[in-house]
Formats: sequence, structure tokens, C-alpha cells
Amino acid sequence: MHLKEKFNIEDLMYEANIATLLCKEDLTTIGVQIVRDFDNDISSRSSWEKRTETSLKLALQVAETKNFPWANASNVKFPLITIAALQYHARSYPVLIDSDLPVKCRVVGDDKDGLRSLRATRVEQHMSYQLLEEDEDWESEMDKVLITQPIIGCAFKKTYYDPVKKHNISENVLAKDLVVNYWTKSLDTAHRVTHVLQMTSNEIYERVARGLWLDVSEGRRQQQPSILISDNLQSAQDKAQGLTPPESSDPSTPVEILEQHCHIDFDDDGYAEPYIVYVRRDNKQVARIVARYSQTDVERNDENTILSIKAEQYFTKYPFVPSPDGGFYDLGFGVLLGPLNESINTIINQLVDAGTMANTAGGFLSRGIKLRGGNYSFNPMEWKHVDTTGDDLRKGIVPLPVREPSQVMFTLLNLLINYGERIGGSVDILSGQNPGQNTPAETTRTMAEQGMKIFNGIFKRTHRSLKQEFRKLYRLNQIFITEDTPYVSNAKNTGIVLASDYVGPVTDVMPTADPSVTSDAQRMSQAAAIAQRVAVTPGLYNRYEAEYSFLRAMKVTNIDKILPDPKGPNAVPPPSDPKIQIEQMRQQTKQAEMDLNMKMGLLKLMGEAELNQAHIQRLEAEVEAIKIGIVTEGERMRIQEINMQIGLQRERREGVLSSIQTMNTVYDKMKLDLGKQSPEQPMMPQEMMPQVPPQ
Repeated sequence: MHLKEKFNIEDLMYEANIATLLCKEDLTTIGVQIVRDFDNDISSRSSWEKRTETSLKLALQVAETKNFPWANASNVKFPLITIAALQYHARSYPVLIDSDLPVKCRVVGDDKDGLRSLRATRVEQHMSYQLLEEDEDWESEMDKVLITQPIIGCAFKKTYYDPVKKHNISENVLAKDLVVNYWTKSLDTAHRVTHVLQMTSNEIYERVARGLWLDVSEGRRQQQPSILISDNLQSAQDKAQGLTPPESSDPSTPVEILEQHCHIDFDDDGYAEPYIVYVRRDNKQVARIVARYSQTDVERNDENTILSIKAEQYFTKYPFVPSPDGGFYDLGFGVLLGPLNESINTIINQLVDAGTMANTAGGFLSRGIKLRGGNYSFNPMEWKHVDTTGDDLRKGIVPLPVREPSQVMFTLLNLLINYGERIGGSVDILSGQNPGQNTPAETTRTMAEQGMKIFNGIFKRTHRSLKQEFRKLYRLNQIFITEDTPYVSNAKNTGIVLASDYVGPVTDVMPTADPSVTSDAQRMSQAAAIAQRVAVTPGLYNRYEAEYSFLRAMKVTNIDKILPDPKGPNAVPPPSDPKIQIEQMRQQTKQAEMDLNMKMGLLKLMGEAELNQAHIQRLEAEVEAIKIGIVTEGERMRIQEINMQIGLQRERREGVLSSIQTMNTVYDKMKLDLGKQSPEQPMMPQEMMPQVPPQ
């Protein structure tokens, strides 16, 4: 394509709409070339479209009228492709998205200070929040990918930043709407990729009003929507859903916009740069042109000559089975099982038609039979009157020689269905059916493992594509993330991701799902085996990670509450060292023995003190009794003797009390030495202290 005007690519990198800089002649040249290239790409994949149309009809169970061998003959559609697609979807969807952290960020290199681990945690939590919370349609779009991928053979995701919603978008793109030349090797090396958009007049008007697009309407006030070009795939889709394309005069009819990721040489240096061009297909008018590269994507030599430009990729391909002929579009169950499914349909319909003929077969009537005109049919218990004898009826009626449905065809039908299920991976053991009451467990596990071989290879391709999609989202975050962006973590706590967290290479992120684990039973078995190894060899494994993996394999939702992170704020205190516990028990036993001996000694001294006190009271009472009457000289001598005894008893009692105080002091010191003294607890209970009666 030769353009009249030339530009410096440095001026075009960050231009909002390069189309505003071009003259009308160049815009016309670009628009015509874009539509011509698109039509060529459509023609190159015409055979693929026919195969895909047949596959869609079989998978979607499209009801069609069949007029052979008679009008409205049997036309049963056996759901072989449908069952295989549903089986693949049911296995892959819960395995790929098995937790609230679908994104994992790995730590590369030494991490002595733990900063890289913290950065990885922020990145995986922020990207998981973007997928599951911010982009609310991401999970449903992924669901659509996994149901269309096994039927068509490939599915596509378009990943981009939406300036209106202010966040990343990753949406499903049907294979019929993503057009490339059939012999294109990959999306990364494709010279052009066209995404067919269906846009309403309001959507186009909004983009024009915002200044993002040029006005591509043929007239502002008398704008008419274009007529949709109905191809084979669109016709199959309409027939499956029972829809009729709208009339061109319907104002709700969308306009077909071609978003082509192509290469244009704007600086006329012989090397075409990657751009995105939006063209209205019916009138070939260019709406917008934007660059698909940045300054860091341009590689130059010492003479400032451009060597190559790495284009930003928006599309991710989810392949099923690679095409053996090297074509771009992969093989799905529609192609792999389509001929087999059609053969099964033919046999089933022939068996049904044969049964119909056997039950309702006609024959030949002789002209000599006297019957009234018209067709005859019989209801149960019905007899009809005729003007002919029985012998004449038997001679004049010759029934058709119709056979019963063939047992050979029924055996062949079972054979085809059996091999079709083998290809689709929907054999009994994998579709939840019991293989037999007496089948050993190990045999059942081996059968299931062998039956999953086909699925494992396809699942790894899907896992690889999901990794590429996550890396595109990571690249968008490198470009559009702002400093200190808030997010909600998996524990429902608010976090902050830094712009510097996305400085690392895009290869740091990958899906959390393990491509080698393709079932819940396999995940549970692996987690249980790890937990067993942790119990057998303590100290060699990370016990927290092992327990976390086990709970996640069991699909426990509130793991953070049940098993708090040992490095987090809610960490459970670690258990004491067994040696320390044994030593503490020895100290406690020693202290208990000391307490018992001390209490016994104190009780003995207290008993002696109380006995002395009682003896003193008895002597004092005797003195008082002597003083009541006339005291004689002998009684005075007795009083003096008693007072001496009272003094001795009091001295003895004071000695006992002093011994009690000394023992209590020694007891306090011993407990302090053992480290068992608590300031809140006294050394001796108050009720154990001896009460000194008033003198």
C-alpha cells in the first residue's frame, strides 16, 4: 500500500487517532486495502468454515427436516460431540479456576530479607482481584471459552485496557469473529488479524462524540445501519437458536466494524509498523488508527535504523488439538468426531426407518378386490366391512417384503459409539458410571488414569494459553497501573499494590492451577501424601504450606480463619519445647514437695503455739481463781510460781512464732530462686498464718 503522506513513527506512537492526521485519499486507500485483505482471509478459510458449520449443527442438535426415503423421515442427532464437549468442560473449568487466587507470582533469586515474597504476594492478590472482582465478566467469559474450544477446535480471548471502565478486560472472542489467513502459523507472527465487531449506532456515536473515532456514517441525520453479511457460520448459529436475521431497515441492526491488527509503513522506510485500524466494512471508511507498539518495542542499530518492532499482542489462542496440516485453526471434537457422529446418525435413522416400515408397511392391492376408495388404516379392536370374500382378499393383497431392523447394524452402531466415546474421553469410568461391583480399586484407578490421557494433553495446552493471557494482563498493569492502587485480598482485607511491583518480567506470573493435576481425586491424593510425609519426617517440610494445600484440596473456603498464617497477626503461638516442659514439670514437682514439707512444719509449729497459748490461758485462769478469795502466803508463792510458768510459756510461744516467721522468709526466698514467685500470689495463704491472741 502506497501512501501520499509520510510521518515519523516517533510522532505516531502515542497519538490517540492517527486517522485525524491523514488526508482523505490516504484514508480511502487504507480502508479499501483493509476490506480487501479481510475478504481474502475469509476466502482462505472457506473450507474450514464449512467443516465448522457441520460441527456446530451436530453439537447444537440442530433439528432439520429430512425427506428421504420419504417425507419427514427420521433425522435423529446423536449427541456424541455434545457429550464429549460437556465432559471436557466439566473437568477443565473447576481445575483451572480452583481457588480465589487463580494467579500465582513466583519468586526468582535470593530473598533473604523477604521483600520479593511480599512483592509476589501483592501481585498475585492484586491480579486475582482484577480477574474475579474488578472484571466481573472474566469468569463467565472463561466459561464460554472452555465450552466452545472442544467443539470448534480453538477459542480466543481478547485482553485490553478499557479507558471507559478504567480497568483491564479479557473477553471471549468466537472463532468465526477472529479472521486470519488459514496458513498463518501463530497470532504472534500473523501479518494481520481481524476482529469482526457488531456495533450499534449508539456505540459508534459515543466513540465519535468522545473524539476517539472519525465520523464513518454516510450522513449524520439520515444514517442507516448496514446490512449484515450472513456467512455459513452465522447461518448455522441462527438455525441452532431458531433466530431470523433482522431486516436492514431495522434501526437496531448493528453495523459491522473490522478491527484489523495489521502493519502499515507510515515512514516509508521499507519496514511496516504494527497498528490497529478500525474500518466500517460496508462503506470502507476508516474510523480510527492507533499504534500497537511503544518506544521500548523498537530495536535499532548504531545507525538508528529500525531492525524490528515488537507488536503488543491483544489476542490469546486456546487450542484443542493442533492441526496436522500446520493450519492456524486447530481440530476439535466437531472435526474429530464429526464423520463418526454422522455415521452414527445415519445408522440410527436407518434403524428407526426400518422399524417404521416394519410396523406400518403397506403393499399391493389387486383390482379385483371390491373396496371403497381411499386409504385404509386400522385402530385397535376395529373390523372393517368389505364386499369381497376372505379368499379373494388373501389373493388380492400382497404386503411389501419388509425386514425387521438389522441386528448387524445395531452391533455396528454400538461399535461406532464405543470408539467415539474413546476419542471424546467420555467412557463409563470417566463419566461417573460404576465399572462393576467386583472391580478392584487399583484396577479402577488404573482405568481412570488411562482414560484421562487424552484430556491431560489438551488440558496442558489450555493451561499454557491461560498463562499467556495472565502475562498480557501483567503487561497491561505495567503500562496502566498507578502508584498505591488499592485492592481486596483473598482474606477480604484491603491491600495496596505498588507500581514498582510490576517492574519484573512478565514471566513471573502463571496460573495457580497445576497442569499435572486434572481431577479433585488426584489433588486430594497428592495433598494427603504430602501430609503423610510431613507427619513421618517432621522438621523437613513446611507444615503450614502442607496443611494449607490439604485444606485447599478439600475446597475449604475459610482457610485463613481455620489455619492462620504463622507469620501473620493471628498466628497461633508455637508449642513449647518438650525439654523445657519436662524441666518445668520437675521444678513444679520440687516446689510441690517443698510446699508440702513447709506446710507440715508450719502446721506442727502452729499446733505447738496454740498448745502453749492454751496452757498460758489455763495458768492465768488459775491465778484469777486464787485471787478471788483471801490470798495466803502459800497462795502468793503459788501465784509467783504460776507467773513464772506463764512467762516461760510465752517465751516458748514467741520462739515458735519466730520460727514460723523464719520459715516463711526462707520459703519466700526459695520460691524466688526457683523462679515461681508471682507478685500477685502471697508466699503463705492468709488462713495458714498463726493468729496471736491479745495479751
